[in-house]
Amino acid sequence: MIPAVQSFIVDHMGQPYIEPPTFDLSLSYNDSTFFTPLIFVLSPGADPMAGLYKFAEEKGMMATKTDSEGMGSKKLQTISLGQGQGPIAEKMIKKAIEEGTWVVLQNCHLAASWLGELQRICETVITDPVSTNPAFRLWLTSYPSPDFPVSVLQNGVKMTNEPPKGLRANLLRSYLNDPISDPQFFTSCNKPKVFEKLLFGLCFFHALIQERRKFGPLGWNIPYEFNESDLRISVRQLVMFINDYADPPLAALIYLTGECNYGGRVTDDRDRRLILSILKIFYCDETITHDQYKFSESGQYYAPEKGSYDSYLEYIRSLPLMPHPEVFGLHENADISKDQQETQQLFDGILLTLPRQDQTSGGGKTSQQIIEDLASDILSKIPPDFNLDEVKSKYPVRYEESINTVLLQELIRFNRLTSVVRQSLIDIQKAIKGLVVMSSELEDVFDSMMVGKVPAMWAAKSYPSLKPLGSYVTDLIMRLQFFKEWIFSGPPCVFWISGFYFTQSFLTGITQNYARRYKVPIDHLGFEFEVTNQESSMKGKPTNGAYIKGLFIEGARWCRQNKVIAESHPKALYDSMPVIWLKPGEKSKFVETNTYTCPVYKTSARRGTLSTTGHSTNWVMNTQLPVDQPEGHWINRGVALLCQLDD
Repeated sequence: MIPAVQSFIVDHMGQPYIEPPTFDLSLSYNDSTFFTPLIFVLSPGADPMAGLYKFAEEKGMMATKTDSEGMGSKKLQTISLGQGQGPIAEKMIKKAIEEGTWVVLQNCHLAASWLGELQRICETVITDPVSTNPAFRLWLTSYPSPDFPVSVLQNGVKMTNEPPKGLRANLLRSYLNDPISDPQFFTSCNKPKVFEKLLFGLCFFHALIQERRKFGPLGWNIPYEFNESDLRISVRQLVMFINDYADPPLAALIYLTGECNYGGRVTDDRDRRLILSILKIFYCDETITHDQYKFSESGQYYAPEKGSYDSYLEYIRSLPLMPHPEVFGLHENADISKDQQETQQLFDGILLTLPRQDQTSGGGKTSQQIIEDLASDILSKIPPDFNLDEVKSKYPVRYEESINTVLLQELIRFNRLTSVVRQSLIDIQKAIKGLVVMSSELEDVFDSMMVGKVPAMWAAKSYPSLKPLGSYVTDLIMRLQFFKEWIFSGPPCVFWISGFYFTQSFLTGITQNYARRYKVPIDHLGFEFEVTNQESSMKGKPTNGAYIKGLFIEGARWCRQNKVIAESHPKALYDSMPVIWLKPGEKSKFVETNTYTCPVYKTSARRGTLSTTGHSTNWVMNTQLPVDQPEGHWINRGVALLCQLDD
């Protein structure tokens, strides 16, 4: 869809409208005055400060030594905003107004409480031509933020410098930027072959981890904002360690680069595992010693033989403009996931700009009639709340059966959700008829239902789900039916793990039953995982543990013949998993086999908020699945199990 939209724009408006203009600070500076702030709108992966320092040097605003307070050069002062920094920044601005120097306030989005004061300064203080020196300039950097003052944004000169798109462009930018572009630095290492090989590997790593972001959750659970400052410090450490040691200390370099410089930004355990797995492809002995060592299976990407600085640029320019997913360690299906995600983002943005359609649709119904009919349809499908007293008497709290407690807790959560859904639909019907006031919450329900989204009021009380409204309601009814059958027919032989609101409580219940039966401390227990040959049902219950179904594997498939993880079939993004036997046992007695530690997530977003346990709210558990390839292969593939799909 995106290429089609681009073609449409080129045909009707011209090529310049799809190509970003070159970043030129001098043009923006010429448009500015002492009373118009220059605003950098930050984007992930781009750091404008290096370019600003260079421009300040050209304009003679950089002194060779720092001032008495150590606040940077005399004519250019910078401060990163945050707690308690506002008054210091205000003092710097007042001083700069008199002297005609420049002030840079970085990360304005982090000082939301002080932005009102910034607005006052920009509107009343710096605009006075009598007291303000014409050479004064105020530079601001900020990520997009709802707290940023609108008047400052409207009156300022706005700039953005997005990172280059594409592996080749990213590599080229790294080599054309300081310090690598400096001939003195490039030739400063006493082991030039080792340095240049590892330098190319590091730049390739830098480009690769940024480009993986476009693949969404397959690339990274959380889209981290790696930028040029991470590369610069890693490059300087690289040359320092190679100069100081006879053999390059790869383990130390991997730790500093993967765990500190880049890894310092990584908050998700699975992402930390991934970044180290990728870095080990480039920081290894083969990169240095084997000229034919390839970075990917295609053989197109490798560290070229030692040559001049220009020879590396020539090799980079010869690389494909549109890289295949295999260079990122991903399956070719990842391109389909990427295109779907980009299209979804585009359409979500378009939907936000649409006004509410009050006129009649093609079928002759107004939007109010459509929502009224939809509300009636959903209300007719949602069953009444579960009778908790009856469930308590039939499934009492018992020492030897923790699953009874799990059932009751689940029913309480689902009752809370269905009551919110039911009441909001009843209220929206009344509001349409004019019987109650259409509050902002009900208006959000109305607007969400018009575009087929789950209303925020429901999502606040709901289990995580990315499904559209129709699929969400169907899924909710299936979950309620699962628990209804459990109540009337007893615990099932195979538990539908996707049907639980809080999956971890079910897993805890299983381990608790085992711990109490065999008198083993619960913190000594873990799970072993056996994938059965049955797709959805079993003849009876297991002696220990539980059978589960309802999981989907993304990034790979389950080979039924060999009972291992295998490569996905073309255009098959997901594969359903057979019934899995969760076998609790003492972790110290588990036998290590060739397995991949596969995370299980509630939704395909994989990203959640960090809970008090230190785990993501979207993460359920890690499973051990048999493999016949190195674990790193599947880590780079982004293979994971999902409890539900998005459709």
